Amino acid sequence: MSARPFDSDASLDERRVVIRRAGSGVEMVELPWGLQPREAGGQPYTVIRAEGRTFPSHRCLVPASEFRHRSQGKRYSFSLVNGDWFYFAGIWRPAALEWPEAYAILTVDANDDIAPYHDRQMAVLRRDQRMAWLDLTHPEGELLRPLPAGSFKVSQPRDAPTQSVLALLKS
Repeated sequence: MSARPFDSDASLDERRVVIRRAGSGVEMVELPWGLQPREAGGQPYTVIRAEGRTFPSHRCLVPASEFRHRSQGKRYSFSLVNGDWFYFAGIWRPAALEWPEAYAILTVDANDDIAPYHDRQMAVLRRDQRMAWLDLTHPEGELLRPLPAGSFKVSQPRDAPTQSVLALLKS
């Protein structure tokens, strides 16, 4: 399996592979990002604050190689310093009424690397923590917390080259 960048500006209909428990095994399914709003006419929600909550069921993992976030009009990319990919801790919900089966990502306070750009971040789990999240073998507070300072490399993604630049490269 490979992971790809996750853009926090992604639309609700963007589908991603999530990993979840299925009986005694695990399954990978493709689900849209965003859970049904609580009230009629409300906005769907894509992230859920983790502090003070428990998630006894419907846990899932969202694999990613990096995440991208806009701050003060600029785009930033955050990846693990060691280059490894990771998972976001999430929850999924079955389809209900006219809303499809979907997922949301849990958030925690930003770690020291991300705090200059945003006060919250999606809850990142390292690969060795994935089964602890799915199997409920560790308390939420032990897993859903910011990684230590120095865990993330911050960069600004380059925009795709324009056609004129590509034409120069071909000649």
